[in-house]
This record gives sequence, structure tokens and C-alpha cells, in this order.
Amino acid sequence: MRKILSLAAAAALFGLAGPALAAGDAQAPKTMYWPHGGFFGTYDKAAVQRGYQVYKEVCAGCHSLKYIAFRNLTEIGLSEGEVKAIAASYQIQDGPNDQGEMFERPGRPSDRLPSPFPNEKAARAANNGAAPPDLSLIVKARGGYENYLYSLLTGYGNPPAGVALGDGMNYNPYFPGRQIAMASPLNADAVSFADGTKATVEQMASDITQFLAWAAEPTQDARKRMGVKVVLFLILLSFLLYAAKKRVWSDVH
Repeated sequence: MRKILSLAAAAALFGLAGPALAAGDAQAPKTMYWPHGGFFGTYDKAAVQRGYQVYKEVCAGCHSLKYIAFRNLTEIGLSEGEVKAIAASYQIQDGPNDQGEMFERPGRPSDRLPSPFPNEKAARAANNGAAPPDLSLIVKARGGYENYLYSLLTGYGNPPAGVALGDGMNYNPYFPGRQIAMASPLNADAVSFADGTKATVEQMASDITQFLAWAAEPTQDARKRMGVKVVLFLILLSFLLYAAKKRVWSDVH
């Protein structure tokens, strides 16, 4: 995933591609279990932290997360000290100063994660004319959501007998047309997880998918907790209203 979504990556995840890629049906995504799914599901913070590590070490060289600030990382279980250290490891452009000049300073928790490129033209120039997409909402950008992203990242393989690939194309049954210009982005042991988890392709795909699901909706757990409280309140209120009705109308025959 050293340049996940560079050039053809936008096509891969957004479903945008030229006529050569548009023909044919893609295989339905694998159905995976996601801890944050369902009404009571919550993010697996250990998995999300590993996914952040994959993003930082593998994906961040090409792709931004423009809606995520460093301080948001406390929501996935990182301490304030860790977040401050991560932020300070970046140089953030700020200004203008009193002389009207822009300058760089160490990052702060309130800063958003910086883009790897200063502007879109620079991004296009570095990627053969295609700007790598921001990943903040990528999980929501295509039908199948987490299942599609995981399936795409783990779906590379050799084409079946009789299937001829175009020049520079790779076989992936989960991509429309089943041919994709982006080479397999994940390689086993591409990262060394701090918690000792083995970095298989499947593990990294699962973790980065869960991290990007969190990035797309970081308030999901809080929203679900509030939803449970509201449902419980409405149930209690219904019993109270029923009891009040019975009392008020008890003498009416």
C-alpha cells in the first residue's frame, strides 16, 4: 500500500475509470464482520490504532485526511502526550507573520493532519496527472462500504485461464471490469505493529479499513450511546404515560 490509491487509486475506490475498465461485472464484496457495525457495535480501538499506523507509515505519503485533527486521535485511545508528540513531529505551515511571510512550526494537537502535497497541481504532477484522493470519507464513497474496501485490498490475484489483461493492468475481481491499474497495495510485513500483531495482508486490510471507517464517522460511538439512552428514555416514558392514563381513567366505566 506504499502508494495506495495513487493514479488509479481514485478509480479503484471511487469507481471511476475509463471505458477499458468499465466493462464487465465486479464480484460481490466479501461479507465481513465489523465490530462497529449494527446498533450496539463500537470501534475496536486496538484495530483502529493499527490502522492509523498503516495509514501513517504507508498511505500518508500520498493521501490526506483533511477532516481529521491530531487531537481526534485521543478518541481511538491515544493519550494526550502521544498525540502531542505525533503532532510535534510534523512541520505545519502557518502565517503570515508580522513581516507578511509564511513560516513553519511544529504541529499542535489542534492542527489537522497535513496534506502530503501543498496543492492539487503538485499532487497531480507527482502522480502522472491524477491527484490521490483524500481518504477522510473514502469508506462511504462506494456501495459495499467497508466490505468493498477490504475486498479490493485483498482481492488481487492471477487472472483465470483465458482472461487477457491489458498492458500494465492487474486482476482484481472486485473492481468493475476486473482489471485495475493500481498494483496490489499491501505487502505482508509492510509495517511492524507496536502490539505485536502479525502484519499479514488480511490483517492490514482489516485494520486500515476500520481506521478509515472511524475517520469517516468518528462520532459514531457517541451517537450510538446517545441513541441507546434515548430509546431507554422513551420506553420509560411510555410506561409512565400508560400508568398515568390508567390512573386518570380508572373511575370511568
